[in-house]
Amino acid sequence: QVQVLESGGGLVQAGDSLRLSCTASGRTFSNVAMAWFRQAPGKEREFVATMSANGDTHYSNFVKGRFTISRDYAKNTVDLQMNSLKPEDTATYFCAAGRTIGVFVSPQMYSDWGPGTQVTVSS
Repeated sequence: QVQVLESGGGLVQAGDSLRLSCTASGRTFSNVAMAWFRQAPGKEREFVATMSANGDTHYSNFVKGRFTISRDYAKNTVDLQMNSLKPEDTATYFCAAGRTIGVFVSPQMYSDWGPGTQVTVSS
C-alpha cells in the first residue's frame, strides 16, 4: 500500500521560515519525481517545486529564491525549506510522487498524494 505523508506545517509570521517534510512508502520512489503543490481556499491546486529522479529541480516563479526542495533517495523523503514566508504563501501544502522520471509541473503527472499540511503565514 502506497503512503505519502507530510509534516511540518504550522502558523508563522511573515518573514519566518518553515520546513516541510514528506515521507513516502509502499513502492519505489527513487526513480520518479517528487514534488510539492499547494492549494489555498477557493483556489486551484498549484505547483510549487519538484525534484526529478536524477536531481533536476524546478520551481514556480512565486517561490523561486525563497523555497528549496531536497530529497533523500535512500529514505524516500522530500523536504521543502521555505524562507521569507509571505501571507500569500498560506495554503495547504501537498507532497506528491510522480509517475515517471522527469520534471513535471502538472498534477496529473503525479500519482500518489499525501493528505496535506496546513501552512498559515500571518502579516
